[in-house]
Amino acid sequence: MSESNQIDINSLHNTVLRETENDSLSEIKPTFYRNLSDFIGNLRKQEFDGVENKIKDTMIEMATELTSLLIHIRLEKISNSIDYDTSHLLDEEKFILDSQEEQNERTEMILSATINGKSKFLESLAENHKIKKVVIRFLSEVDEIIGADLEKYGPFKAEDIATIPYENAQALIAKNIASKVRWED
Repeated sequence: MSESNQIDINSLHNTVLRETENDSLSEIKPTFYRNLSDFIGNLRKQEFDGVENKIKDTMIEMATELTSLLIHIRLEKISNSIDYDTSHLLDEEKFILDSQEEQNERTEMILSATINGKSKFLESLAENHKIKKVVIRFLSEVDEIIGADLEKYGPFKAEDIATIPYENAQALIAKNIASKVRWED
């Protein structure tokens, strides 16, 4: 990592301070979050004893809280702004906003179908969502199950990865029997 890209607790603090003191989005280097991740990751890997370990843990906690604060401040500025400058958005922030945009589109789709009497469309959406496939990782053994799509799945061992209908996946996740696996294109 080059000297100009290094992040430490002081530079992180200054970045958060600059962001809080300004009404518009501050310009941040495109690799900021990745460099910050490297900084926190390297801190976590270091092993110390006694007081030095407490200092390290406190620095990790401070960096974590400052990072969370920075992301929330920047996203709040964007959501409260009618016309924001996308050139100052980092790729990671665009990723977050993309999901919010999709949520807004889905909300409008459901609202429109509801107020325009398109109950068959709503029924179709609901049914398709129930059987939409989701990738999960099993945390414990599970016998064969019948999916919402009436197909058989399993049996599964702990740590198995499977693609099953959303409705079944949600039930297993709620019971802490499985966890969702996120795949990004």
